[in-house]
Amino acid sequence: MTVLPGLVEVTLLGVGSSGGTPALGCACATCTSRDPRNTRTRTSALVHAGGSNLLIDTGPDLRQQALREQLLRVDAVLYTHPHADHLHGIDDLRAWCWLQRAALPVYGNALTLEHIRSRFSYALSAPSASWDRPVLQLHEVRDEPFAAAGVRVQPIPLLHGKWPILGFRVGAIAFLTDVSAIPEPSFGLLEGLEILVLDCLRDRPYPTHFSVDDALAAAARIGARRTVLIHMTHELEYHALGARLPHGVEVGYDGMRLLSGAV
Repeated sequence: MTVLPGLVEVTLLGVGSSGGTPALGCACATCTSRDPRNTRTRTSALVHAGGSNLLIDTGPDLRQQALREQLLRVDAVLYTHPHADHLHGIDDLRAWCWLQRAALPVYGNALTLEHIRSRFSYALSAPSASWDRPVLQLHEVRDEPFAAAGVRVQPIPLLHGKWPILGFRVGAIAFLTDVSAIPEPSFGLLEGLEILVLDCLRDRPYPTHFSVDDALAAAARIGARRTVLIHMTHELEYHALGARLPHGVEVGYDGMRLLSGAV
């Protein structure tokens, strides 16, 4: 049975770009900051809705993030796209397969599933007696809403450079990372949001991500009550960026919890 969730809670497991922050070999103000909000693991999120835990992406910091948040159950995984900083923690899914003695349903577009099959084919086999590897069941996502662990999820088609990727909306919260453009029809899927979690790489333009100006323009058009910026490089220091954002837009940080009611 598919449910329309009432309360939806999103935990930002990580809000960093592909290199994370601190960046290797860097001594800038962000990388040397003692404020934990300037320490950013690779971007991922946990959606809790309808009694289920939906994991968005499995970056290389997944184990660290799960230990920090004491994440003991995952019911399904939603993939935005197959870049390494969003996919290469996939082997850590074996922990929940072992704990739950069950295969994990995984959802992504055709591009993402093709990469999983070619790069992580060992995770698609039947379980061994010891459950010593991830056991995944792949489900292709198109444009229509689908049910993940009983929760209604609306995919949001996006562009990441030339790649077609996905954002996800659950209830009144949408998660859009690694965005360079939002196709016109997708704006209609983002109406009435309470919370928008949005890509914001750096100040300078970049071909496959929103810059600060791009993110603010998209946030203004979408009109969510609250917009939270993610996927930031070390060039964006938490306090300096926050001081110049308009009302209703804020800087995300690892471990941040966001709560919304029903649409």
